[in-house]
Amino acid sequence: MLKDITLGQYFPGDTPAHRLDPRTKILLVIFYIVALFCAKSVVTYGIMILTLLVCVQISKVKAGALFRGLKPVVFIIIFTAVLNLFFTPGNYLFQWGPLHISDAGVRMAVSMVLRIMLLITGTFLMTYTTSPIRLTDGLESLLNPLKRLHVPVHELAMMMSIALRFIPTLIEETDKIMSAQKARGADFESGNLFRKAKALIPILVPLFISAFRRADELAVAMECRCYHGGEGRTKLHVLKFATRDWVALVCGTAIMVGVIVLRQFGM
Repeated sequence: MLKDITLGQYFPGDTPAHRLDPRTKILLVIFYIVALFCAKSVVTYGIMILTLLVCVQISKVKAGALFRGLKPVVFIIIFTAVLNLFFTPGNYLFQWGPLHISDAGVRMAVSMVLRIMLLITGTFLMTYTTSPIRLTDGLESLLNPLKRLHVPVHELAMMMSIALRFIPTLIEETDKIMSAQKARGADFESGNLFRKAKALIPILVPLFISAFRRADELAVAMECRCYHGGEGRTKLHVLKFATRDWVALVCGTAIMVGVIVLRQFGM
């Protein structure tokens, strides 16, 4: 289960998606999320699905990696679908006691499941094709205007990047701790849900100790390299927009505007 969590992982490559400026990818994800939340009909959802498929094809990220990213949130997806299916008023298609299924509930359940799945796979695609360092540089560049308001932009971008990078590390550490405890006779799989949750409590102590130790080692390493924040720092790779970035931004903007216009016309 832990190995199915792919958030924060980066798959190196030399595809057009990998070569895009990180700022472009961040803006495209924002456009994608806006368009996705504006999608309302079969046509607009079809546009979003087609957009995601084209992006996956361009990035050459394996579909298995995207589906593995969905596994940890399967419970949330099912729970959301059930809530919308049985508790949305409308013309009843089925009724049994207090439970009922309406036509509006079916549409809402399908819509919410599609929206969650497209949202997760679309945002994960950015982390799969962007290294944490480039993601930090892109975030810092986009948030640069906030420096005039004395917002610590560099530090915020660095913290977000480190947090994202630590997710796979902590997952790997958790897997090692669970394997070590299983070798000593621990049982994490038998029993009901509450018993399984209780069995996971002994994992938390060594996991927190490991996390604090890694954080301390990272802080010492940054101090040894004379890290003092963003003041006076230069970039090894200066970010520059290329023609492919402008083309991608125009396409992303067109898709977002198109979905919003179709929504206004009730499509």
